[in-house]
Amino acid sequence: MNSMSVLPAKSTNRKHSIFFFRIFIVLLLGFSSPLMAWAALPGEEEWEAPLGLDEDFIVIPKDNPLTKEKVELGKLLFFDKRLSKNNTIACGSCHLPSLAFTDGQPVSTGIHRLQGGRSAPASINRLFSSAQFWDGRAATLEEQSTGPFVSPVEHGFANHDELVAKLNTIEGYKTLFQEVFQGPITKTRIGQAIASFQRTIISGNSPYDRFDYGGEEEAISPAAQRGLKLFLKKARCTRCHSGFNFTDEKFHNLGIDWDTDHIDLGRFTVTKNPEDIGAFKTPTLREIPRTAPYMHDGRFATLRQVVDFYNEGGINNPHQDNTIIPLNLTNPEKEDLVEFLQSLSGEGWQMEPPSKFPK
Repeated sequence: MNSMSVLPAKSTNRKHSIFFFRIFIVLLLGFSSPLMAWAALPGEEEWEAPLGLDEDFIVIPKDNPLTKEKVELGKLLFFDKRLSKNNTIACGSCHLPSLAFTDGQPVSTGIHRLQGGRSAPASINRLFSSAQFWDGRAATLEEQSTGPFVSPVEHGFANHDELVAKLNTIEGYKTLFQEVFQGPITKTRIGQAIASFQRTIISGNSPYDRFDYGGEEEAISPAAQRGLKLFLKKARCTRCHSGFNFTDEKFHNLGIDWDTDHIDLGRFTVTKNPEDIGAFKTPTLREIPRTAPYMHDGRFATLRQVVDFYNEGGINNPHQDNTIIPLNLTNPEKEDLVEFLQSLSGEGWQMEPPSKFPK
């Protein structure tokens, strides 16, 4: 293992007895990827996390254990446009597999082509997180999974009862919910199924992981290796983007919006704590090269623009996080830092949407 690890690596040879997260994901989602190399054999109750991830930090509620059938149902619900008022929007409309489960837009477009005020957060590695959304307003992935259905600019239902009633008109879904939950369709069960599917959208075994945890000296370029040193020290990135998932799961004010006429109050709208004014959740950097544009308002199209923003110390405002200061990086250092960030694209999330849905 290289000595520059963001977090000490765990042994990649150790197996872990976690029945509810056996790697049946490859078989049930119907795609071929390096996940196959560490899939559990039939009948086994053990699995190995992909290189770079730490299964000790998995967040799965006790009342929603992961099962193959529940994940299959959740995948259908995630991609089915009938889970919107006018059959035009699915969860997968803003979280596209082809774009590492983002939509490539500054802000997302929902029902009737209405637009929200924030970009779609990447769904990558959400099984390691509790609070969801940019402002953390959903305490669980289950809660997050049902929230957009009743947004007037997203899926457009007046309430969750309307969603449940619509799904009850589809016999195939009524049958699946009975089989998976031994009960009828409910808001809670919809959220549990979609959350279960989202927990299978993972990313690990990136070039960085192979270099730093796997000991492959040529897995990343010399420029990326220099960028890693900058990431850890001079650029101060690990003050927020720490740990194996490159996020502290906390909320920070960088000054975004303070140069506009509209200031998004962020986390403050949830906590009402003045210290949270303009603060937003630190996103994971895994798959960051694939998930542009960046920031909660999607203002930056490239990673170089993001690095320039941090190098200048963000945008000064009365509530700015005190960790955001000018970095004095040179242009070659900025290039090296971007090169390192490019090494954080990994494997595990690649899949195709369902080809057919319940009738």
